[in-house]
Amino acid sequence: MNGHFVSGNLRLARYLVRPAGRPGPLPGLIVCHGFPIGPLDARQSAGTFPELVDRAANDLGWVGMTFNFRGCGQSEGDFSLQGWVNDLRAAIDHLIEETSPSGIWLVGTNTGGSLATCVAADDPRVRGIALLGPRADFDDWAAQPRRFLEHAREIGAIRTPGFPRNFDEWGRELRRFRPTDAARRFAPRPMLVMHGDDDESVPTADARQLAEAHGSAELRLIVGAGHRLRHDPRAVAVLLGWLDRQRLADN
Repeated sequence: MNGHFVSGNLRLARYLVRPAGRPGPLPGLIVCHGFPIGPLDARQSAGTFPELVDRAANDLGWVGMTFNFRGCGQSEGDFSLQGWVNDLRAAIDHLIEETSPSGIWLVGTNTGGSLATCVAADDPRVRGIALLGPRADFDDWAAQPRRFLEHAREIGAIRTPGFPRNFDEWGRELRRFRPTDAARRFAPRPMLVMHGDDDESVPTADARQLAEAHGSAELRLIVGAGHRLRHDPRAVAVLLGWLDRQRLADN
Protein backbone atom coordinates (compact mmCIF):
# COMPACT_ATOMS: atom_id res chain seq x y z
CA MET A 1 0.00 0.00 0.00
CA ASN A 2 1.27 3.49 -0.81
CA GLY A 3 -1.16 5.82 0.94
CA HIS A 4 -4.45 6.08 2.79
CA PHE A 5 -7.85 7.75 2.77
CA VAL A 6 -10.51 8.30 5.41
CA SER A 7 -13.85 6.52 5.71
CA GLY A 8 -15.91 8.02 8.51
CA ASN A 9 -13.28 8.39 11.24
CA LEU A 10 -11.12 5.46 10.09
CA ARG A 11 -7.86 5.51 8.14
CA LEU A 12 -7.90 2.92 5.38
CA ALA A 13 -4.77 1.75 3.57
CA ARG A 14 -4.81 2.05 -0.21
CA TYR A 15 -2.61 1.48 -3.26
CA LEU A 16 -3.05 3.95 -6.13
CA VAL A 17 -1.22 4.01 -9.45
CA ARG A 18 -1.33 6.22 -12.53
CA PRO A 19 0.07 4.99 -15.87
CA ALA A 20 3.19 6.81 -17.00
CA GLY A 21 3.05 9.02 -20.05
CA ARG A 22 -0.70 8.98 -20.59
CA PRO A 23 -2.51 12.32 -20.44
CA GLY A 24 -5.88 12.32 -18.73
CA PRO A 25 -8.65 12.03 -18.09
CA LEU A 26 -8.36 8.25 -17.87
CA PRO A 27 -10.89 5.64 -16.77
CA GLY A 28 -10.68 4.80 -13.07
CA LEU A 29 -10.61 1.30 -11.61
CA ILE A 30 -11.15 0.20 -8.01
CA VAL A 31 -10.42 -3.42 -7.06
CA CYS A 32 -12.23 -4.71 -3.95
CA HIS A 33 -11.06 -7.74 -1.95
CA GLY A 34 -13.41 -10.27 -0.38
CA PHE A 35 -14.02 -11.36 3.18
CA PRO A 36 -10.93 -13.18 4.49
CA ILE A 37 -11.15 -16.97 4.33
CA GLY A 38 -9.11 -19.99 5.30
CA PRO A 39 -5.51 -19.71 6.43
CA LEU A 40 -5.11 -16.14 5.14
CA ASP A 41 -6.29 -14.01 8.00
CA ALA A 42 -7.61 -10.48 7.80
CA ARG A 43 -4.17 -8.87 8.19
CA GLN A 44 -3.04 -10.33 4.87
CA SER A 45 -6.12 -9.41 2.82
CA ALA A 46 -5.56 -8.12 -0.71
CA GLY A 47 -1.78 -8.50 -0.54
CA THR A 48 -1.52 -9.43 -4.24
CA PHE A 49 -4.11 -6.97 -5.54
CA PRO A 50 -1.61 -4.17 -6.30
CA GLU A 51 -0.14 -6.42 -9.02
CA LEU A 52 -3.51 -6.56 -10.77
CA VAL A 53 -3.93 -2.79 -10.44
CA ASP A 54 -0.43 -2.29 -11.90
CA ARG A 55 -1.32 -4.45 -14.92
CA ALA A 56 -4.50 -2.50 -15.60
CA ALA A 57 -2.58 0.76 -15.32
CA ASN A 58 0.60 -0.06 -17.21
CA ASP A 59 -0.79 -2.45 -19.85
CA LEU A 60 -4.22 -0.91 -20.44
CA GLY A 61 -3.98 2.75 -19.39
CA TRP A 62 -6.23 2.97 -16.33
CA VAL A 63 -5.77 4.89 -13.12
CA GLY A 64 -6.18 2.11 -10.59
CA MET A 65 -6.65 1.69 -6.89
CA THR A 66 -7.13 -1.11 -4.40
CA PHE A 67 -7.58 -0.75 -0.66
CA ASN A 68 -8.18 -2.64 2.57
CA PHE A 69 -11.69 -2.54 3.95
CA ARG A 70 -11.98 -1.76 7.66
CA GLY A 71 -10.73 -4.63 9.81
CA CYS A 72 -8.36 -5.89 7.12
CA GLY A 73 -4.72 -5.36 6.20
CA GLN A 74 -3.33 -2.10 7.54
CA SER A 75 -6.73 -0.42 7.77
CA GLU A 76 -8.31 0.60 11.05
CA GLY A 77 -11.66 -0.50 12.38
CA ASP A 78 -13.76 -3.65 12.63
CA PHE A 79 -15.81 -5.54 10.05
CA SER A 80 -19.45 -4.75 9.49
CA LEU A 81 -21.32 -4.99 6.21
CA GLN A 82 -22.58 -1.41 6.39
CA GLY A 83 -19.04 -0.30 7.25
CA TRP A 84 -17.66 -2.01 4.14
CA VAL A 85 -20.31 -0.34 1.98
CA ASN A 86 -19.34 3.03 3.48
CA ASP A 87 -15.66 2.25 2.82
CA LEU A 88 -16.26 1.57 -0.88
CA ARG A 89 -18.27 4.77 -1.24
CA ALA A 90 -15.39 6.66 0.38
CA ALA A 91 -12.91 4.91 -1.95
CA ILE A 92 -14.86 6.10 -5.00
CA ASP A 93 -14.86 9.66 -3.66
CA HIS A 94 -11.12 9.43 -2.98
CA LEU A 95 -10.19 8.17 -6.45
CA ILE A 96 -12.27 10.92 -8.05
CA GLU A 97 -10.66 13.60 -5.87
CA GLU A 98 -7.15 12.31 -6.57
CA THR A 99 -7.31 11.52 -10.30
CA SER A 100 -10.45 13.09 -11.89
CA PRO A 101 -11.16 9.95 -13.94
CA SER A 102 -13.46 9.84 -16.96
CA GLY A 103 -15.60 7.29 -15.11
CA ILE A 104 -15.40 4.60 -12.44
CA TRP A 105 -15.37 0.83 -12.89
CA LEU A 106 -15.38 -1.62 -9.99
CA VAL A 107 -13.84 -5.09 -9.83
CA GLY A 108 -14.65 -7.21 -6.80
CA THR A 109 -13.75 -10.69 -5.65
CA ASN A 110 -16.25 -12.70 -3.62
CA THR A 111 -17.84 -10.47 -0.93
CA GLY A 112 -16.11 -7.48 -2.51
CA GLY A 113 -17.92 -8.15 -5.77
CA SER A 114 -21.27 -8.55 -4.04
CA LEU A 115 -20.87 -5.25 -2.19
CA ALA A 116 -19.55 -3.53 -5.33
CA THR A 117 -22.88 -4.45 -6.95
CA CYS A 118 -24.82 -2.96 -4.04
CA VAL A 119 -22.83 0.29 -4.11
CA ALA A 120 -22.77 0.61 -7.91
CA ALA A 121 -26.53 0.16 -8.25
CA ASP A 122 -27.10 3.47 -6.46
CA ASP A 123 -24.10 5.41 -7.80
CA PRO A 124 -24.40 6.70 -11.38
CA ARG A 125 -20.66 7.47 -11.43
CA VAL A 126 -19.98 3.72 -11.67
CA ARG A 127 -19.99 2.81 -15.36
CA GLY A 128 -19.36 -0.95 -15.13
CA ILE A 129 -18.61 -3.78 -12.69
CA ALA A 130 -16.78 -7.10 -12.89
CA LEU A 131 -17.45 -9.76 -10.26
CA LEU A 132 -15.17 -12.72 -9.53
CA GLY A 133 -16.79 -15.54 -7.54
CA PRO A 134 -19.51 -13.33 -6.04
CA ARG A 135 -22.18 -14.44 -3.57
CA ALA A 136 -25.80 -13.62 -4.42
CA ASP A 137 -26.72 -12.93 -0.80
CA PHE A 138 -25.41 -13.04 2.78
CA ASP A 139 -28.21 -15.26 4.10
CA ASP A 140 -25.88 -17.96 5.43
CA TRP A 141 -24.14 -15.35 7.59
CA ALA A 142 -27.47 -13.80 8.62
CA ALA A 143 -28.91 -17.19 9.63
CA GLN A 144 -26.29 -17.57 12.39
CA PRO A 145 -25.02 -14.08 13.15
CA ARG A 146 -23.36 -14.95 16.48
CA ARG A 147 -21.39 -17.77 14.92
CA PHE A 148 -20.34 -15.48 12.08
CA LEU A 149 -19.32 -12.76 14.56
CA GLU A 150 -17.09 -15.27 16.37
CA HIS A 151 -15.57 -16.32 13.04
CA ALA A 152 -14.84 -12.68 12.18
CA ARG A 153 -13.09 -12.32 15.55
CA GLU A 154 -11.06 -15.50 15.06
CA ILE A 155 -9.62 -14.35 11.72
CA GLY A 156 -8.90 -10.84 12.99
CA ALA A 157 -11.51 -8.87 10.99
CA ILE A 158 -12.94 -7.74 14.34
CA ARG A 159 -10.24 -6.72 16.80
CA THR A 160 -11.89 -4.33 19.25
CA PRO A 161 -13.17 -5.90 22.51
CA GLY A 162 -16.91 -5.30 22.87
CA PHE A 163 -17.51 -4.68 19.17
CA PRO A 164 -20.19 -4.41 17.94
CA ARG A 165 -21.89 -2.25 20.53
CA ASN A 166 -25.29 -3.09 18.99
CA PHE A 167 -25.21 -6.75 17.98
CA ASP A 168 -28.79 -6.79 16.65
CA GLU A 169 -28.10 -3.93 14.25
CA TRP A 170 -24.81 -5.55 13.14
CA GLY A 171 -26.74 -8.74 12.40
CA ARG A 172 -29.56 -6.93 10.58
CA GLU A 173 -27.02 -5.50 8.13
CA LEU A 174 -26.34 -9.04 6.89
CA ARG A 175 -29.85 -9.09 5.42
CA ARG A 176 -30.05 -5.43 4.43
CA PHE A 177 -27.83 -5.70 1.37
CA ARG A 178 -29.25 -7.78 -1.48
CA PRO A 179 -26.76 -8.17 -4.36
CA THR A 180 -29.34 -9.79 -6.65
CA ASP A 181 -31.74 -6.86 -6.29
CA ALA A 182 -28.79 -4.51 -6.80
CA ALA A 183 -27.79 -6.29 -10.04
CA ARG A 184 -31.29 -5.67 -11.35
CA ARG A 185 -31.02 -1.96 -10.53
CA PHE A 186 -27.51 -1.72 -11.98
CA ALA A 187 -28.71 -2.82 -15.44
CA PRO A 188 -28.26 -1.93 -18.25
CA ARG A 189 -24.74 -0.77 -17.35
CA PRO A 190 -22.06 -3.37 -18.29
CA MET A 191 -21.50 -6.27 -15.91
CA LEU A 192 -19.10 -9.21 -16.12
CA VAL A 193 -19.67 -12.19 -13.81
CA MET A 194 -16.99 -14.89 -13.55
CA HIS A 195 -17.11 -18.02 -11.40
CA GLY A 196 -14.99 -21.12 -11.05
CA ASP A 197 -17.08 -24.21 -11.68
CA ASP A 198 -15.09 -25.94 -8.92
CA ASP A 199 -15.60 -23.16 -6.35
CA GLU A 200 -15.68 -24.84 -2.94
CA SER A 201 -17.02 -21.78 -1.07
CA VAL A 202 -19.73 -20.21 -3.27
CA PRO A 203 -21.91 -22.25 -5.68
CA THR A 204 -22.02 -21.29 -9.37
CA ALA A 205 -25.77 -20.84 -8.92
CA ASP A 206 -24.97 -17.51 -7.21
CA ALA A 207 -23.20 -16.21 -10.34
CA ARG A 208 -26.08 -17.34 -12.56
CA GLN A 209 -28.57 -15.66 -10.23
CA LEU A 210 -26.73 -12.33 -10.38
CA ALA A 211 -26.30 -12.50 -14.16
CA GLU A 212 -29.97 -13.35 -14.70
CA ALA A 213 -31.10 -10.53 -12.39
CA HIS A 214 -29.03 -8.07 -14.44
CA GLY A 215 -30.42 -9.38 -17.70
CA SER A 216 -27.53 -8.67 -20.07
CA ALA A 217 -24.43 -9.53 -18.02
CA GLU A 218 -21.53 -11.47 -19.50
CA LEU A 219 -21.33 -14.75 -17.57
CA ARG A 220 -18.11 -16.76 -17.76
CA LEU A 221 -17.69 -20.05 -15.91
CA ILE A 222 -14.02 -21.04 -15.66
CA VAL A 223 -13.65 -24.81 -15.97
CA GLY A 224 -11.80 -26.43 -13.07
CA ALA A 225 -11.21 -23.12 -11.28
CA GLY A 226 -11.80 -22.76 -7.54
CA HIS A 227 -12.70 -19.86 -5.28
CA ARG A 228 -9.56 -17.77 -5.78
CA LEU A 229 -10.17 -16.70 -9.37
CA ARG A 230 -7.74 -13.83 -8.88
CA HIS A 231 -4.92 -16.38 -9.12
CA ASP A 232 -6.24 -18.14 -12.24
CA PRO A 233 -4.49 -16.74 -15.35
CA ARG A 234 -7.52 -17.54 -17.51
CA ALA A 235 -9.79 -15.46 -15.32
CA VAL A 236 -7.29 -12.59 -15.21
CA ALA A 237 -7.05 -12.68 -19.04
CA VAL A 238 -10.85 -12.51 -19.35
CA LEU A 239 -10.96 -9.62 -16.87
CA LEU A 240 -8.21 -7.62 -18.60
CA GLY A 241 -9.87 -8.17 -21.97
CA TRP A 242 -13.18 -6.93 -20.60
CA LEU A 243 -11.50 -3.87 -19.05
CA ASP A 244 -9.79 -3.07 -22.34
CA ARG A 245 -13.13 -3.16 -24.17
CA GLN A 246 -14.61 -0.89 -21.49
CA ARG A 247 -11.73 1.56 -21.93
CA LEU A 248 -12.11 1.64 -25.71
CA ALA A 249 -15.86 2.20 -25.41
CA ASP A 250 -15.14 5.06 -23.00
CA ASN A 251 -13.04 6.98 -25.52
